[in-house]
Amino acid sequence: MTGVPASAAGGTGAAPAPGGKLGAAAVNQASLWNIANILTMVRLALVPGFVLLLLADGGYDPAWRALAWAAFAVAMITDVFDGHLARTYNLVTDFGKIADPIADKAIMGAALICLSWLGDLPWWVTGVILGRELGITLMRFWVIRYGVIPASRGGKMKTLAQGTAVGMYVLALTGPLATFRFWVMAVAVALTVVTALDYVRQAVVLRRQGLAREHGEQPTRA
Repeated sequence: MTGVPASAAGGTGAAPAPGGKLGAAAVNQASLWNIANILTMVRLALVPGFVLLLLADGGYDPAWRALAWAAFAVAMITDVFDGHLARTYNLVTDFGKIADPIADKAIMGAALICLSWLGDLPWWVTGVILGRELGITLMRFWVIRYGVIPASRGGKMKTLAQGTAVGMYVLALTGPLATFRFWVMAVAVALTVVTALDYVRQAVVLRRQGLAREHGEQPTRA
């Protein structure tokens, strides 16, 4: 996707064309504006709009809450599609690697904090979910020298459950639906805790394996 044909670069490509660095910079800049990154940017831009809609008119107007839910739903949908497009069409960029998880955590964190501030969701639920996300992110950096912890099926189920539960809390639901969303959130919290423990286990195993390889290589280096 980011390659330049030899004919476009000056024929044989044996010698760089004048302004070659500028041309390379232009290619890199163009590669940033792919559909996957644009969807990530849209998700980031939706965060402040979502907060304003959710808190509009005191935060309890069903119409404003419905609009906030629509913004949240769009953000969740773009989260699914941008990663799929990036992997399928080789559109992975350094910007996307950084911005995508930030956008994910920003929209979810904004929703949880606003819902707890409005009194719709207990603060401990928000603390468990956000604490898990922060902790796992820091843990990934802690073991990154030994390898990458891949996203698990349980982690994907957790994300789906969290998105569904939070979306239901954003809507002004009453009656049986309000009771049902409580149980959906309970499942989401349970998956949040269980998957966190699994990631910790993977991190410990990965670190032990990495340390074992390092110790095994030391005599050879000497």
